[in-house]
Amino acid sequence: MQIQDLPYPDPGVPDARSGPRFLWWLFRNQLGGQLKSLAWGLLHFLSVSALPFCVGVAVQAVVDRSGARLALAGGLLALCAAGNAIGDTFLHRTAVTNWITAAARVQQVLARKAAQLGSALTRRVAAGEVVAVSTGDVEKIGWFVEAWSRFTAAAVTIVVVCVGLVVYQPALGAVVAVGLPVLAVAVLPLLPRATRRADFQREKAGRATELASDTVAGLRVLRGIGGEELFLDRYRRASQEVRHAAVRSARMWSLISAIQVLLPGLLLIGVVWYGVKLAREGRVTVGELVAVYSSILILTYPLRHFEEIAMAYSFSRPSARRAAGVLSLERATDTDGSRDGSEVPSGDLYDPATGLLAPAGRLTAVVCGDPDAAGRLAERLGGHASEEGTAVLLGGVPLDELPLDTARTAVLVQDKDPVLLSGTLRELFDVPRSGAVGAEEALAAAQCADVLAALVQGSLGAEDPMDARITERGRSLSGGQRQRLALARSLITDPDVLVLDEPTSAVDSHTEARIAEGVRNLRAGRTTVVFTSSPLLLDRADRVVLVHEGEVAAVGVHRDLVHDEPRYRAVVTRETDEEAALSGELGDAPGERAALGNALGKGASLNDVLKELEEIEESA
Repeated sequence: MQIQDLPYPDPGVPDARSGPRFLWWLFRNQLGGQLKSLAWGLLHFLSVSALPFCVGVAVQAVVDRSGARLALAGGLLALCAAGNAIGDTFLHRTAVTNWITAAARVQQVLARKAAQLGSALTRRVAAGEVVAVSTGDVEKIGWFVEAWSRFTAAAVTIVVVCVGLVVYQPALGAVVAVGLPVLAVAVLPLLPRATRRADFQREKAGRATELASDTVAGLRVLRGIGGEELFLDRYRRASQEVRHAAVRSARMWSLISAIQVLLPGLLLIGVVWYGVKLAREGRVTVGELVAVYSSILILTYPLRHFEEIAMAYSFSRPSARRAAGVLSLERATDTDGSRDGSEVPSGDLYDPATGLLAPAGRLTAVVCGDPDAAGRLAERLGGHASEEGTAVLLGGVPLDELPLDTARTAVLVQDKDPVLLSGTLRELFDVPRSGAVGAEEALAAAQCADVLAALVQGSLGAEDPMDARITERGRSLSGGQRQRLALARSLITDPDVLVLDEPTSAVDSHTEARIAEGVRNLRAGRTTVVFTSSPLLLDRADRVVLVHEGEVAAVGVHRDLVHDEPRYRAVVTRETDEEAALSGELGDAPGERAALGNALGKGASLNDVLKELEEIEESA
């Protein structure tokens, strides 16, 4: 796989049982690139390691006054220099390719998992955690793959050089062959502590990233309640904890680096002392002594890769563990694709768990006193349940038996906090759709005229509103404007079943009334389910369902339910306990009961209700 071939047609199924298993899976899928790195790395490292032998031959040729051998040494030096340059260039190329392709593979499997889980992902993992995994953790995992590319070549080179030194000069070569493995494993006792400190630093950094991400996402709310300083102090403390952890980790790694500098130096001193002694006895030549001495100097270069691979593994292991934790998440009711994905079912939408029925082709409003329970129910209706349970039926077909893409084609769910990606309005509406609903129709139904004007005004040179740019997450727009754009995006897809969770919670009442009428007209003949407590939306619904404590408690139309069902009235009118008690005392008289229901339905205060009831009694 080359960089220009990305993305992968199929990144594969990761082994997410643990961090090391995930790294091993990634290595196996990068085997071709690793073998290329090994080949070019051997050319590079062996060319570098052969330089001392060439120098030794040249020195001995000068001592023996042999011009032929000196010329041979010069030719070998030139050949080694060429091999060094070519090998280093292509080693770097293949190693970086391994890094980028590995990071791309990890990002693709993470993106696929996020798409499979949908909104259930952020219910099970913090949004900041997902951001940390898909950015910093991916980079560290790629670093380990890239470091491994060079480490394998360095390790093979050290073995080859040790064998070559033993053959070239057994007396000195044996010393080097024994000393180099000791140098390579000398820091192993320190690695567990260094790894723990690196894990602790990574944990602290992850928490700081999560805090920063959550703070930025809620900055508008924080400014509204004056909480910027509070969260700034929290982030300041978190960043200081990261700094202290990083200093402690750096101290350990600096000790490891110092040891890897000190021990080769001691080995070099020992080889020189022993070699000089052997040279005085005539057991080694000057050229052989120079060759062995230079070899030790050169071998400190591949030895450094042992430290790098240890550091890369220490930092990538917690990253791989976090990535595996996200990738191991499964849908509560996973689709098995047992039905033909080309057939999209149609008909009534029914949830056996709650008894909720949304008839085909009608606008059904669902009232639920618990917003969190409403969000979970909306997810269930779309086949994105975050908890295990009975499958939702669409036309009698369980959504869990449909392939994921087919289920999402049949039922589209817009949650209460939809995200707007940065780009132009045209790009925002570049979504899979039937083609029956145009952009102008969807924007008109969602009452986006003022939104378009604001976007055009904020985009220089954008004459066509569709070319106006939207900032990241639509932060330049108000909450109501973002909500209406998201609603228009959902309407333009024109799905068979559209589920909307509080689509107008941030919109004023006049605009909300027009949106209710626009959605009703645009979705005529299509199945629409709206989770809301707004009387304006409820009054325009064909069917209103009250869900109480996880079960359907009442079904009817808004005007009847607000008069006859106290639990429904309590949710819709925000009725207090005092008002509920008053309703119970006066509820026997039909005129009083109707007056109370009408007044509360309009949002009147308790005093206004009492006055209206007094007037009824006086007239009676």
